[in-house]
Amino acid sequence: MTTTTDFAAINDRAEERRVRRERWLTRITQAATWLRVLGLGWLVPLLRIAAGDSPRHQLRELWQQLGIPVIGIAAFVAAWAVLAPTVETSLGTIPGPAQVWEQTGGLWADHLRERDKEAAFMERQERRNAKLVAEGKADQVKWRGYTGKPTYIDQILTSLKTVALGFLVATLVAVPIGIASGLSRTVSGALNPLIQIFKPVSPLAWLPIVTMVVSALYVDASDLFPKSLVISAITVTLCSLWPTLINTALGVASVDKDLMNVGRVLKLPTWKTVTKLVLPSALPLIFTGLRLSLGVGWMVLIAAEMLAQNPGLGKFVWDEFQNGSSSSLAKIMVAVLTIGLIGFLLDRMMYALQAAFTFTTNR
Repeated sequence: MTTTTDFAAINDRAEERRVRRERWLTRITQAATWLRVLGLGWLVPLLRIAAGDSPRHQLRELWQQLGIPVIGIAAFVAAWAVLAPTVETSLGTIPGPAQVWEQTGGLWADHLRERDKEAAFMERQERRNAKLVAEGKADQVKWRGYTGKPTYIDQILTSLKTVALGFLVATLVAVPIGIASGLSRTVSGALNPLIQIFKPVSPLAWLPIVTMVVSALYVDASDLFPKSLVISAITVTLCSLWPTLINTALGVASVDKDLMNVGRVLKLPTWKTVTKLVLPSALPLIFTGLRLSLGVGWMVLIAAEMLAQNPGLGKFVWDEFQNGSSSSLAKIMVAVLTIGLIGFLLDRMMYALQAAFTFTTNR
């Protein structure tokens, strides 16, 4: 027979479960923003269901966050698989998803084989040098780097290095000029015609000029920054700095005038006015410009690498196009998908930085 004490114990346990559930739901709510920033918003409904929230509402949210995108991707892959064999080109039919996946595995296997060759080369070199030291011929010891062909993974890393260099230079140029333009109508009036003229210029137009200038000035190229990489990076800089410059100027010009007047009343130096008042208020728009610039830079990079022969993804696409083998089309499509996925990840990275440094995260 259930007693009053038993009922009290049952109620206590129920209350404890409720408190625990509320605590977990609060933590999930706090983590939800970051999960959405990282493109993992679909995990939130699953975590809420696991924490004991209403499954009906959360399953509806999961359908919106995950179900519909998955159906869209599946429909695209199905249409690709059905329609691709019907298109005939000079290199054969357009490869379907299966052929592209097969070439993806082949490129990864090539990378692993090349790394094995590198490891074997370094091992032979170490044995030879150890033998020379043992024979008292230490002066004949030589160390050489492995000079094998770059693999697909190496080319991806080269492209990331190039776009990072170009984007960094573009940011260092665009942000200060944008701040000056936003603070001064005179500077803005002087720069605006130049921005409107140079902003639409294609990377294909910049590349010959950049190539000639770099070839004339950058005579002693280093191994870390070869000439082709520098040419590609400068082309990326010239094409990607405009969104950051324009958005920075707009953000600075939009700072609350009352806030600026407070700075004048307190007689703050220009540097403190910029760092304490202007930048915190303009950061959301600055980061929007940075996201746009990074996207533009990544798109420009591929064309720049094709023509500058920088050993990145652009050169990989060009070489496969020139190769004309039966597997070239599939490899080019692997590169296209890789470029798209990396572009998405770079945008998510900038969005995460925007969320970390500002209090607004506008998609």
